[in-house]
Amino acid sequence: MTINLAAAAGNPGLNVSIFVGVVAITLFIVYRVSSRNTTTADYYAAGGAFSGMQNGIALSGDYLSAASFLGIAGAIAVYGYDGFLFSIGFLVAWLVPLLLVAERFRNTGRFTMGDVVSFRMRQRPVRAAAANATLVISFFYMLAQMAGAGGLVALLLDVHTKGGQALVICVVGAIMVLYVLIGGMKGTTWVQIVKAALLLVCVSLMSVFLLGKFGFDLGSLLGRAAENNALSGLVLEPGARYGKTETTKLDFVSLSLALVLGAAALPHVLMRFYTVPNAYQARRSAVWAIWTMVLFYLSTLVIGYGASALVGSDAIINAPGGENSAVPLLAFHIGGTVLLGLVSAIAFTTILAVVAGLTLTASASFAHDVYANVLKRGNPEPGSEIKVARLTAIVIGCLAVGGGILATGQNVAFLVALAFALAASANLPAILYTLFWRRFNTTGTLWSIYGGLASCLVLILFSPVVSGTPTSIIPGVDFAVFPLSNPGLVSIPLSFALGVAGTFVGERKGSGDPERRDEMDVRSVTGIGSG
Repeated sequence: MTINLAAAAGNPGLNVSIFVGVVAITLFIVYRVSSRNTTTADYYAAGGAFSGMQNGIALSGDYLSAASFLGIAGAIAVYGYDGFLFSIGFLVAWLVPLLLVAERFRNTGRFTMGDVVSFRMRQRPVRAAAANATLVISFFYMLAQMAGAGGLVALLLDVHTKGGQALVICVVGAIMVLYVLIGGMKGTTWVQIVKAALLLVCVSLMSVFLLGKFGFDLGSLLGRAAENNALSGLVLEPGARYGKTETTKLDFVSLSLALVLGAAALPHVLMRFYTVPNAYQARRSAVWAIWTMVLFYLSTLVIGYGASALVGSDAIINAPGGENSAVPLLAFHIGGTVLLGLVSAIAFTTILAVVAGLTLTASASFAHDVYANVLKRGNPEPGSEIKVARLTAIVIGCLAVGGGILATGQNVAFLVALAFALAASANLPAILYTLFWRRFNTTGTLWSIYGGLASCLVLILFSPVVSGTPTSIIPGVDFAVFPLSNPGLVSIPLSFALGVAGTFVGERKGSGDPERRDEMDVRSVTGIGSG
C-alpha cells in the first residue's frame, strides 16, 4: 500500500497548532514548578524531593527518547527481528544500574558523576576527566534527538530541503534551552513525567488498535508485515540486518555490548538518582523505570510490524526522515490528520524533554565539576555556579543544533547506540572500579576515562558511520578503515584493561587516600553522610 506523502503532511496549520499547544503547556508546567530554584541542590537535583515512583517514570521519560519512539519502531518496520534487538538491548541494560549502580551511586555523590569517581581520588584531574566524558556523551546523544526532530517535522510539513530541516532543528534547540534555563531539574523532571505518561498511553492505544484490526491475532499481523516488506519473510527471523556477513555479525555483538553496558553509565540517567531522598528510593526508581519500559518496548514490537503491514517498508524508507517516519505514517493511516498531529506532538515533546535533560546534565557537569571544583577549587562565589550552568546550557544548545543538522537522515536509534558505546567505554569501568575495587586509584581512573573515550571516538571517526557508505554522515568520501559501525567490542574491554593497568602504575607513584577509601566503603553501602 502506498501513502501519499503530501497527504500525510495533512494540514500543516493544524500540526503546528498542536505543536505550539504542547510546547506552551509544558513550558507553563516548567515555570510553575521552578519558582524555588534558589540553591544549587534545587537546580541540579530538585532538592531530592521526588519519590521513587515519580523519578522512575521520569527516568523512563529520559530514556524513552526519539531513538525509542521513532528509531526502534522504524527499524522493526524495515528490518523486523533485527530491529527489535534494539528494544531488547535497551531494556536488558537496566539490570546493571538496578543491581550494581543505583544505590551506591546515590549514596556517594551529590550532583554529577564526577562526585562519585573523584570521591577518593585527586579531585581536580578526575573531575575534569568526568566532565569531558559527560560533555562528549551528551553531545552524541543530542545528535540523535535533533536528527529525529528534523525528520519528524520534515514529514509533517512536507519539508524536503536541508535548509528547512535545519530551521526546524534551530527551533527545537531554542525551546530546549528555555526548558533548562527556566526549570532546572525540577521543571525537566515534571516534563519527563508528563511526557512519559502521554507516550505510554499513545503506544498502548496504538498497539491495541493494531492487534484488534487483525483480530487480536499476532500471527496475522506478522504475516501481513512480511507480505508488505521488501525483505519478505526475512523480517520474521534473525539476520535481515546483522547476519549477512561476518562483519555484520561482529557489528551486532558490538552493538549488543554497547546497549547492555551503556545505560548504567549515561550521565543524564545517573544524575536522576540524585533527585530522590535516599538509596531505597533510587532502587525503586530503577524498578519503576524497568516496568514502564517493558510495556513500552512490547508496544514498539506491535507498532513496528504494524507499520510494515499497513504502510509498507518502501513507503517508510522513501518518506522524509526515512525509517524515523514509520510511526507518523502509521498514525496517519489509522487515524488521519488528527492522530498524526497528536502522535507527532508527543514525539516532538519526547525530543524536547530528552534534549533538555541532556543539556541540564552537561551544563551541570561543566559548572559543578570544572568551574566550581577545578577552576575555583571548591569555593565558587555564591550563585555563580548556577549562572555558569545556564551560560553553558546556551553554548551546548548551539553545538547540538549544529551537530543535529549534520546528522539529519540517520536512524536515531543507531546514533543513540554510539552514545551508549561512548558511555560504556569512558564511564562504566571507572564507576564500577570506584565503587567495588579498593585498590583503584587516580591514575587508573584517568587512564580508563580518557583511554575509553579517545579509543571510542577514533574508532567512530574511522568507521562507516562517518564515511564510506551512502548513508554515512559524510557520504562523498571514504576514510573508513575500522569495519564495525559500533566500536563497543573494542573500546569497552580496552577501557577496563586500561583501568587495571593504570591502577598498578599509579600504585608505584603512591596515589590513593586510605581514609577516603574507608569512608566511601561505609557511605556507599549504608548511606551515612550522603545527606
